[in-house]
Amino acid sequence: MLSTLYSLPLVALLWLLRFLPLPLLAAIGRGLGRLLMPFVRKRRAVVALNLAWCFPELDEAARRDLARRHFAALGRSFLERGMLWWSSRQRLERLIQVEGEQHLQAQLDAGRPVILLAPHFLGLDAGGVAVAMRHDVISLYAAQRNPLIDRLLLRGRKRFGDQVLLSRQDGVRATVKAMKSGRPFYYLPDLNARRREAVFVPFFGVSAATNTGLPRLARAAGAAVLPCVTRMLPGGEGYQLDIGEAWTDYPTGDVEADIARMNTWLEGVIRSMPEQYYWVHRRFKTRPPGEARPY
Repeated sequence: MLSTLYSLPLVALLWLLRFLPLPLLAAIGRGLGRLLMPFVRKRRAVVALNLAWCFPELDEAARRDLARRHFAALGRSFLERGMLWWSSRQRLERLIQVEGEQHLQAQLDAGRPVILLAPHFLGLDAGGVAVAMRHDVISLYAAQRNPLIDRLLLRGRKRFGDQVLLSRQDGVRATVKAMKSGRPFYYLPDLNARRREAVFVPFFGVSAATNTGLPRLARAAGAAVLPCVTRMLPGGEGYQLDIGEAWTDYPTGDVEADIARMNTWLEGVIRSMPEQYYWVHRRFKTRPPGEARPY
């Protein structure tokens, strides 16, 4: 109850700020992220370790600068959440550009199930909205502890089209069935995984526990895997969702090789916009047997 009460002013602020022009809202968000950075010591430490492990070629000053840019982008993505929750379809269609939709449509027209591989970049929710405005999609949803935030997130996910929200408890069978009904699956498989659900493959040269769901689901459904990346555009210009061509020869049957391919592709995209990846996540929390937890 108390957590809901504490959330009300914040939700009201997000609702009001969404009326601002996006360049102004983006500038306020970047300033908020930089302002709050000194006060989130634990998350700042997580970001610092992630960047040190993933970018050892950068000196400490360069990594600090990247961390500052990350928190600025994080603040922007947070304040723009209200726009995604409440702004009109017309405004969102103007602010979220979509490139490569023909690749998705070609697979759907051919009657093939589709997995949209959507890594955890800060524009992820904007990309999900753009896809949902065009297609009835499937996505995974984890209930939030705060009931007010949970209702808002659910509303944001379901406000366009006829969406199917699954939990991890629904399992592979339910996901495959939904994909075979012609719905693309907006899938986010790139965070730390528990040891029993993962294989350890390199991520920026560091052994990382990585979920095996992508090749397993692709094989079970006979699905095409299409990379799906959302970029926050500079200067408050909005977002760009890029949908790539379907990966060829995927999956191969070698789960470890298939997951390594996903991580290698992801590294390349991250290097093109490193401040926009979700570095506050404890990506290396699960370690191989015998290694201490780093966080």
